[in-house]
Amino acid sequence: MAKDRPRWLAELSSGFRRHRQGRSGWFVEVNRDRLRVVSAALPQRPDEAPDAPPKRRAVTLATPPGPATAAAALQECCALFDAVMAGEWRWPDAAAIPGPDDERRLTPATLRRLVEQLRVSIEGEKVSERTWKRMYAPVLEKLIQVAGERSWSADRELVEATLRRWPANSRARQMAHDRIRRLWREAGWEWPAQLVELRGNGRAAKAPDGVRGFTDSELGELRARIERSIQRSKLTPSDLVAWDCLIAFGLRPAELQGLEITTQKGVPVAKVSREKRSSKGASGTRNVPAVAPEGWPEDFHSLWKRWKEYGLPPSLVAYWSPGEKMAQQLSRLQRQQPVGISLDPELTPYSCRHAFALRLAQKIGLHVREAADLMGHSPAVHLSTYGRRLDSPKLVSSVIERVTARQP
Repeated sequence: MAKDRPRWLAELSSGFRRHRQGRSGWFVEVNRDRLRVVSAALPQRPDEAPDAPPKRRAVTLATPPGPATAAAALQECCALFDAVMAGEWRWPDAAAIPGPDDERRLTPATLRRLVEQLRVSIEGEKVSERTWKRMYAPVLEKLIQVAGERSWSADRELVEATLRRWPANSRARQMAHDRIRRLWREAGWEWPAQLVELRGNGRAAKAPDGVRGFTDSELGELRARIERSIQRSKLTPSDLVAWDCLIAFGLRPAELQGLEITTQKGVPVAKVSREKRSSKGASGTRNVPAVAPEGWPEDFHSLWKRWKEYGLPPSLVAYWSPGEKMAQQLSRLQRQQPVGISLDPELTPYSCRHAFALRLAQKIGLHVREAADLMGHSPAVHLSTYGRRLDSPKLVSSVIERVTARQP
């Protein structure tokens, strides 16, 4: 027995020899922290020439080395020998995805092959190329990155470490969980049940004051900066029309696609035809009258006239994500020298929609159900999004009225 040979490996080799009934030419050894069986009796590999001379070949075992796994390793060695002797053993397909018991499945190389297999399986059939690049690829690339940080022996450990890269209970973590679980289903691997709790509910902690919408003065500043950019030929009059539509009608940026505007009694009315689909349903066509911020003229800055004259920017409505383009515009505008006041860098194009929702309640007094219909979502969504801003003033006012009424 070699001095540097572990006792468990010597006993494993002896047990394997007894199973072979003394048949020589088979060896068990450790190579680069993996167990392998070496023998010239192993069949030729698929990529070898049929007339290649006999030589010793090695098969890496799925069982890791060590005294705790020696019994499982012996069983695997014996099964391999019996299959070779019966002429039933074949070399594993190098391109195949490892099975659930193979530790190599959690390596970056294997995961990358699995990601490509998933892409081929669903891109064009179930999701668009754009959706794959935006919603799947970044998450799965993060998984591969984490897999390369160290060796992983358990699915739960790898996936949990990956999911913790996103904030708890955030929608981003929820989506990452679902994308990675879809990858596991593609491979036929069992999904660890403990990860359900880590998925969360998609409702990260919200700001205590509710959503942040543009104030009326900030909307005036935004329009002033856009007009200045038009004078400098950085933006066009049709860009201002697009922003005014978000402000006056509370639209989602994507709803600029297919938008039509008419007038009723001098008030611009937007006909929104683009549907928003989600797991909660779809929003249908709706008509939205303009509700201007404080300080706007009665003709809404001639919105109807400018709509007919300039329309919307063709490049904006043709782009796959108008919201992304408008976010880039807003970012540049926020960095400009103020015309009158500064603009909060946290404001987004969606903040125009939030401001519209608050105007419907606080300045017009619409019921939640009526406001939700105009905005193209359910009353539950409306309350979930704007409830903190809508209920707080009413609650304070109600308490003050009751307190003063009790005073002598």
